[in-house]
Amino acid sequence: MKIVTDSGADLSFEECQQIGVTMVPLKVEIDGVSYQSGIDIDPVEFYDLMDAAESMPKTSTPSIGEFVGVYERLLQEDDDIISIHISSGLSATYSVAKQAVETMGNPRIHLIDTRTLSAGQAWQVIAAAKMQAAGKSMQETLQKLDQIQKAAFTHFTLPDLKYLIAGGRISHLKGLLASLLGIKPVIDVSKEDGKYYDKLKKRSFQKAIGGLTELALQNFSEGSRLQVQICTAANPEGGQLLKEAMDRIFQVNWLPVFKLGTVLGAHTGRGLVGMIYAREDTLPQV
Repeated sequence: MKIVTDSGADLSFEECQQIGVTMVPLKVEIDGVSYQSGIDIDPVEFYDLMDAAESMPKTSTPSIGEFVGVYERLLQEDDDIISIHISSGLSATYSVAKQAVETMGNPRIHLIDTRTLSAGQAWQVIAAAKMQAAGKSMQETLQKLDQIQKAAFTHFTLPDLKYLIAGGRISHLKGLLASLLGIKPVIDVSKEDGKYYDKLKKRSFQKAIGGLTELALQNFSEGSRLQVQICTAANPEGGQLLKEAMDRIFQVNWLPVFKLGTVLGAHTGRGLVGMIYAREDTLPQV
């Protein structure tokens, strides 16, 4: 069994190599210069380039040919492939991978639409890698990934809406109005369609960070034992505020803080604070 993902998981090329995963990079362009996310640009450097750029960054998916090339190479080594991708509600990457599989006509390539991104996608990729290393079957691995997808929630907030507006990830009119009023949205990544939905609106970014815990309380009662991973776009201070807020309410098993990568950061800008979390007893053992 071989595992493929894209750089929407915010795992670097080296991290993927270490766990035996093949990463197909998405691309980001800043002022005419193209970079491969997860390969040739560091997230912190990327935000500096964004801040100084004369135009909004542009992102693009891998091509059908790139996916076909990867799949054909891996099929020479193994009969089965699991290909795990960023939410189809936020990127065309899954659709492109699906077209590649249809072109090849190979039923042994199993596509997964994670309906999430960044650390949420990485949870599924890392779990698949652990299952592969343990010699587990394709069917068992697919079942575990489905359990993780159902158990985990992803929420975030951000200080500036201009990149989400420019990228069409939220309604231009609603987003513009919120920007003018200085409102900070608390956003959920829907497990139904993998799209962004603003669930709460706060008058300051600090209150919006607190709003992330309000969403968590809508899903789990105070004192619940949760596994949580904070993700930030070059905002360690905001991540620390969220950690302190969550520790006041829940019993938390913390995973290392995650850096939002370049392609996703192109649609949010510097400052995002978010988290992926699940009740510990709902996550499968892998």
